[in-house]
Amino acid sequence: MSSPITFSGFNNIDFNTVLNSLMQAASQPLTDLQDRQTALKTQVSQFDTLNSRLSSLRSAADALASLSSVSTVSGTSTDTAVTVATGTGAVAGHYDVVVNELARAQVTASTTTAPDATTTVVASGGTLTIGGVDVAISGDVTLQQLATAINQTDGIGVTAAVIRTGTNAYKLALSSVDTGLANAFTVTNGLTGGTGIAFGANAVNASDASILINNIAATNSSNTFVDIAPGLTLTVSKKDAAKTIGIDVAADSSALSDKVNGFISAYNDLVKFIDTQRTAANNGDTGSIGRDPLLRGLRNSLRTELLGVYGSASLQRLTEVGVEFTREGTLALNQSKFDEAVNTNGDDVRNLFAGTGGAFPAIESLIDGYSQTGGVIPGVKDRLNQQVASMDDQISKMQARLAQQRLAMQQEFTAADAAMSQLKSQSSSLSSIGSGLGSF
Repeated sequence: MSSPITFSGFNNIDFNTVLNSLMQAASQPLTDLQDRQTALKTQVSQFDTLNSRLSSLRSAADALASLSSVSTVSGTSTDTAVTVATGTGAVAGHYDVVVNELARAQVTASTTTAPDATTTVVASGGTLTIGGVDVAISGDVTLQQLATAINQTDGIGVTAAVIRTGTNAYKLALSSVDTGLANAFTVTNGLTGGTGIAFGANAVNASDASILINNIAATNSSNTFVDIAPGLTLTVSKKDAAKTIGIDVAADSSALSDKVNGFISAYNDLVKFIDTQRTAANNGDTGSIGRDPLLRGLRNSLRTELLGVYGSASLQRLTEVGVEFTREGTLALNQSKFDEAVNTNGDDVRNLFAGTGGAFPAIESLIDGYSQTGGVIPGVKDRLNQQVASMDDQISKMQARLAQQRLAMQQEFTAADAAMSQLKSQSSSLSSIGSGLGSF
């Protein structure tokens, strides 16, 4: 704040009070513009929140939008040595599983040892061929450097590591990247120089997983048998040829119910946000977006999709499986209705949700039209941000003009004060002369 300006001829009145009052009135257009800009910035933030709510809804819809993620059955196992997962096409049934062998990756270790991993030169040239892929050496290498050269070779299908096997004793271990007989490898040693390195028998032989499922033999290069029966995936982790493990697949609505409730929760959060914005707008909050037609359009479009008809199976509406609207416009799940639909007609529930022309792919597409780059919400935000940027320039110019106006007014009143002080001094002099003349 500038130093006080006083009218010496008028009982030392503080002119800053007068100046500040005048400038406050002159600054009102600037204040109004700044308030409008603040409101626009708040609206941008509210659209960010709206987009966040839509993103959550999109994620919840995505969990229901593909047949592979929508299962109306679940599997249980009598032993953790075999775990079960269900997917597209899985049907109720019982399976007896015996694990005869696990899938393993081949491990081959050097038979020679080096006294250290990083100093002793084990080779200075030649080629080490692993699974038909050459690793050429063109200079001195230590055990660790040899391992690095192997790991940096494209398409070799193995990893190399230096293993400390004792005091001053290090070996090179080669392991298949993948399990199974198809990923076994041979080692042909053509390295020369250095202390030398040699390879012998495998520490672990490659093997395929082997099981009996309902007394039918099955093998696999990994321990996960994908779609061993339609929609059924088994993962084995322990072999025991003398033990039979029971796998049961049965209708189960709980997992799907959790996903549906997740979608309902995300939708209701979005509706709550829209209602809050509308209330704020009705209360005169200029920073809300409650009056923007985008919100009404979004809510109406979502409602239309949720009440729409999908597919041609026996279940064509979400309301038929218990996804229902309340009086308040939120969603709720009629659990008994949902459970009955899943337990009696699980395939049609899956197709309604995620099949060709299903409900949730349509909802995803709608949300993307609003929230993705080039969508409605980013477009509105761009327009608002352009207005904010334009106001920055206007505000800067108005502040500069007001600063000049204040300076000019200070100079004018300072000059007036000086003139008045001079007049007062002259008046005092005249009064003194008059008094002197009166004495004659």
